[in-house]
Amino acid sequence: MAKKPTMDGFIPRRSASNIGGSFRDGVELKNDTSPYGLKRRETTAAPESHASQGTHGVLQTDHGLTRHDSGLRRSDIDDSLKSIDTDAPVPQKNHRRGRLFAKRKKLLWMAVLLVMLIGIGITGWIGLRTIMAGSSVFNGDIFDIIQAKKLKADTYGRTNVLIFGTSEDDEGGEHPGAFLTDSIMVLSVNQDKKDAFMVSIPRDLWVKYGAACNSGYEGKINELFGCYSDNGDDQRAGEVALSKKVAEVTGLDIQYQVHVNYTVVRQAVDAVGGVDVKIESSDPNGILDRNFDWKCNYKCYYVKYKNGEVAHMDGEHALAFMRARNAQGGYGLPNGNFDREKNQQKVMVALREKALSAGTLTNPAKITGLIDALGNNLNTNFETSEVSTLLTLANNVQTGSITSINLVDDKEPMMTTGNISGISIVRPVAGIADYTDIASYIRKQINADAATKENASIVVLNGSGVVGAAQIAGDKLAGMGFTIDGVDNAPAGNYPRRALYARDATSAPATRAKLTALYGKPTLGLAQFGVADDVQFVVVVGQADSSNE
Repeated sequence: MAKKPTMDGFIPRRSASNIGGSFRDGVELKNDTSPYGLKRRETTAAPESHASQGTHGVLQTDHGLTRHDSGLRRSDIDDSLKSIDTDAPVPQKNHRRGRLFAKRKKLLWMAVLLVMLIGIGITGWIGLRTIMAGSSVFNGDIFDIIQAKKLKADTYGRTNVLIFGTSEDDEGGEHPGAFLTDSIMVLSVNQDKKDAFMVSIPRDLWVKYGAACNSGYEGKINELFGCYSDNGDDQRAGEVALSKKVAEVTGLDIQYQVHVNYTVVRQAVDAVGGVDVKIESSDPNGILDRNFDWKCNYKCYYVKYKNGEVAHMDGEHALAFMRARNAQGGYGLPNGNFDREKNQQKVMVALREKALSAGTLTNPAKITGLIDALGNNLNTNFETSEVSTLLTLANNVQTGSITSINLVDDKEPMMTTGNISGISIVRPVAGIADYTDIASYIRKQINADAATKENASIVVLNGSGVVGAAQIAGDKLAGMGFTIDGVDNAPAGNYPRRALYARDATSAPATRAKLTALYGKPTLGLAQFGVADDVQFVVVVGQADSSNE
């Protein structure tokens, strides 16, 4: 039985004892062919000295066994072997087609191999750049990047990141204000809900430092980082101090910090090919700030945009736009720093959107440029084991799910301007260092639902006799977004473990339903508590509920 062809399409060689099996009596049969397509050659009888000639001319060996003698010449064998070793196809009439097929197959494999090598090279290069950048940005072993550790979160399931910028890399060189944090914002993300909120902290917010800084024991918040970091020599100390103060102002626990400079903004925006920002101003003419015209030798308006247009900005223009605030007789930014903070958020969102776009993710040059920008100019306390989760979350949170919280909203402002010893400042509407309303407002925005949007007035009373029990319960409700308008002691009496009272049976239905789920069905009537007429619900913490679990 003939052997089957191999994977390469060639018939396996036979051993020498099998070659020429069609020869009999030492005479090659005319017009016969061997299994390899070789023509049989007529020969003379084999020498009798090796064997005696038997019946029908078959040679008998000395052992009585039949032996086939091929009578092949050496040149025939060489030709046969040569045809096999050079991929010669069978039969001979297909030699040309076989050579063409083999050539095409080799070219195909070369092309596939080339593509694979290019892909591996790009992936390896990006991976190397990522490792190099990551080692200078993130904490921990860079090879922990393969993990997907869940991000730290507060008791409400939110991860809060402080993002702040300094200007020590300003092209104007070193200057006294290099470590002033003129950009401060908090990004709050829920890993399960896939939503995000951004809130900016005014750089002129007047705060108490808790230590002696250049301005004394209190001053503008933008000085705090430089003070505690000793002008950048101990960045971690500055980050921790600023985080604690921002947490005090916003009521949010800060788990992470990200410190950027001017360079990271310029390079990151340029790396992704620029960003597109919609211009929104109260001035119908748009925005003009003359403070950056020196960049074009005063031959242009460097920051000038029409209202409503989507402006494409490179790194330099994006940075100038983020810093603009009506300087040098400009227009379109009447609220100064407050408007600047809104525009900083706009650029951040536009950069995120561009960085996650297909045009960036499929462009190795843009990816490595972005990696380099971050690696060289960004400091953070994120762990390498959290990077995978962070990237996945950044991709899953859609732009439409990012909400900006405005602390100077016209309808319900949380902050206002003021003056201390001739210094223009920003302070809470409730008063200097009184952040209670701000924290409540932020929580209400972050946890907004049908109930919190009703903004129903709730008072929490302590009927347990345990000091602070009502305050703890009130803080929890405020953290859920409810409006707590008072915390006090309940009138003397015996109260159940948890009790809910409502002014009537119909108002604020969503709030009623949510409070009922927490405290049980409400009892109608609030007269016995002596609360204000606009209070709609009263929660009483009873004696058996001092733990407030």
